[in-house]
Amino acid sequence: MYLLDLVLIVWIIEAVDQFLLGGSLDRFGIHPRKLHGLLGIPLMPWLHGSFAHLISNTVPFLTLGYIMLKSEGRRFFYSSSIIILLGGLGTWLIAGKGEVHIGASGLIYGYFGYVMTRALIEKRPIWLFTGVLVALFYGGMIFGVLPQNQLPVSWEGHLTGMLAGIWLGRKHKGLRAH
Repeated sequence: MYLLDLVLIVWIIEAVDQFLLGGSLDRFGIHPRKLHGLLGIPLMPWLHGSFAHLISNTVPFLTLGYIMLKSEGRRFFYSSSIIILLGGLGTWLIAGKGEVHIGASGLIYGYFGYVMTRALIEKRPIWLFTGVLVALFYGGMIFGVLPQNQLPVSWEGHLTGMLAGIWLGRKHKGLRAH
């Protein structure tokens, strides 16, 4: 139920932001290399630029988040926080100035990187099967980490989120949910 609760909270935040605040919460995203922009690191996944942006993040968050929840157990929130913090810090460091980075895609890319890393290093049937399914359904995500001029896509958030997930997946090699 955690995942649905989190999605509901994000949808409520976006509804309040769009209907009552005119999108003004988006300014609290990550502002690269500005001290006040560090505040955006923990806020980035909770803020979205539009309902279309939120819709595009909801299904992958639920599916990859479910895999993370099942594999991480009680470590789910800790692991998600690590991905958010490392990916957000990376975005803050490498993204272009003058941009504000918002959305849950950095976290989603972190989940993708984590799952694929565990699938490659665990060599257990369940992880191999999961990795194949994730690659089939979400393998195209890999192109989202490449530099692009297509605003408002934060390829930097995708890249650093995925790297955070890969790092965490390697660190958690052999761990089981508890």
